[in-house]
Parts: sequence; C-alpha cells; structure tokens
Amino acid sequence: MASSTSTCPPPLLALAFIISSLVFFSTLPQAESCPPSANGLSWSFYETSCPMLEQIVRDYLKKAIRKHAGLAPGLLRMHFHDCFVQGCDASVLLDGPEKESVPNLTLRPSAFKAIKDIRTLTDHQCGYRTVSCADVTALAARDAVYLSGGPHYPVPLGRRDGFRSATNETTIASLPSPSSDASILLCNLSKHHLDATDLVALSGGHTIGIGHCNIFDDRLYPGQDPTMGKIFAKSLRRTCPAKNTDNATVLDMRSPYTFDNKYYVNIMNRQGLFTSDQSLYTDSRTRPIVTSFAVNQSLFFEKFAAAMIKLGQLDVLTGNQGEIRAQC
Repeated sequence: MASSTSTCPPPLLALAFIISSLVFFSTLPQAESCPPSANGLSWSFYETSCPMLEQIVRDYLKKAIRKHAGLAPGLLRMHFHDCFVQGCDASVLLDGPEKESVPNLTLRPSAFKAIKDIRTLTDHQCGYRTVSCADVTALAARDAVYLSGGPHYPVPLGRRDGFRSATNETTIASLPSPSSDASILLCNLSKHHLDATDLVALSGGHTIGIGHCNIFDDRLYPGQDPTMGKIFAKSLRRTCPAKNTDNATVLDMRSPYTFDNKYYVNIMNRQGLFTSDQSLYTDSRTRPIVTSFAVNQSLFFEKFAAAMIKLGQLDVLTGNQGEIRAQC
C-alpha cells in the first residue's frame, strides 16, 4: 500500500470513513498540515479491507471511557510506552520482560483489555488478522485523547506487530523517566528526531491520569524540592505521608479528567507533579513553549497532534517486516 508523503488524509475517502469522522472534523480545529507518513504507512490503509475500523474503535471507547474515565490516560500511556521501546509494534502487549519491566507494571489492566476487545471486534467485522494490534493501539490512544476533550488527529495506518518483547534493560533505557530533567529528556527525544516543541507537547498528555507516590516522593522527602510550590507540596504530603506510600494522586489538579492546557498552567504555578514536568518551566529552552501552550490551548492542541503523529511512526514495522499477530 503506497504511503502519503506530506499531507493529511485525502479529501475523498470511503464514504463510511467520512460519515464516521464528521463529528470530529466539524467540532475541533485541525493542524494545517501533517508530518509526512513513514514509508509503508497510508492514510487510507484499511479503506477496502476494514472501512469501518475507526468507527469500531470509537464506538467501543465511547462506552468504555464513559464507564471508566481512567481508561483514557491508560491507553495514551500504553501507546507512549510501546512506541519509545523498539518502535510502535505493540510489543508492550506481549507477555515477557518488556511488559514485566518496572515502568510498565503500572500500565492499566483495563487498557490491555480494551485493545484485546477492540481487536476481537475487528476480527469479527473485517476478517481474522486483518487489523494489526499496533494500529489498534495507535487509534485507541488518539480516540482516548479526543473523548477526554482533546484534539482529533489523523493516524496513518499499516503498522505490523513485532515478534518479540524487548528486554528489561532496553525497556528501562528507552522510556523517558519522570525523574529526568529537561536536558536529559531533550537528549533522549532527539534520538527519535523529536524536538523541544514535541517534548513539551507530548508531556501535555499528563493533563489526564494519575501518578503514584513512589514516583515523585523524592521531591517531598527528606526535604522539599525548591521548584515545588509550598501549598502544593503540603497537599501532596497528605496523600503521600511518608516515602513509598502506596497511594496515587491526579497529574493535573485543575482539571484531572479533561484533556486541556491546564497542565501548563500548573507548571507555571510550580505545581508540576514530576521532575520531568516542572523542569520544562525551569529550563530556558522549554519555558517559552510551556508559556505559549498555557495561554493558547488551540496552539497546544495543534502541536500535540503533530507530535503524536510523529510518535506513532517511530521505527514502525511495515510490509513483511512484522506480522499481524493472532492475539494481541
């Protein structure tokens, strides 16, 4: 399947795709142009083989997220964790060292179940092993963002699934750490050809979801991180009264269940939960980007969409490079 090289999906796609997308494209601003799609991916990959794919994903997640709002950040985080480790190949779904690595132990079981359920639906409606688990994961992350109030963005499709789980060492080395500062994060993302704007935009995914005490309590004990606001720290100590407390708190105290730009407002007020969050405002290279997103949600949505399209194409397998797994 030939891939698009520079533009978003062509205006004339299958009627089913157009109808299913009308609500999205009529209500939310779109970026004027999209990053180029990777070789082997296409904006209309399933136009013939599974024309209702996006509708299947969307209908399932509308109901599932309505019942359990925490599923949305779970699906977004799963996509991040998949793509940063040996590319967007759905290897994080495989039983093995990657899935069992410490950073992935807090991935939500409901997110794994959702991918499995959606894939079962596509097998039933489009044919067995027609749609890859990697494509389902990418689409589920996109719709999780949209259904939480965020932007809708096009997803080029045609990913194949990987054959193997990554090692524990590779997983830990590849995933950006919440304890890293902006310098480390910029260096890590530059290896994937992601720049400072991409870093700040993708970090905005922390506008939904939760953080566990043991991930950030080093900013509270034995002494308070000076970049953290005192009142914010006091509230966190009520949730995490000691080191290694088995509790969690929301990532965005202003609007924890809505995908918006309040994450950046938090950072400007010294209320970023992780070191990786707050350092975006203390570092001179990323601070102006944080400020621009805090005052302009449309700009954040546009840059987030562009960054997610880039992220979703990291080291993808296409053609005969991978497979469509029998089970995700």
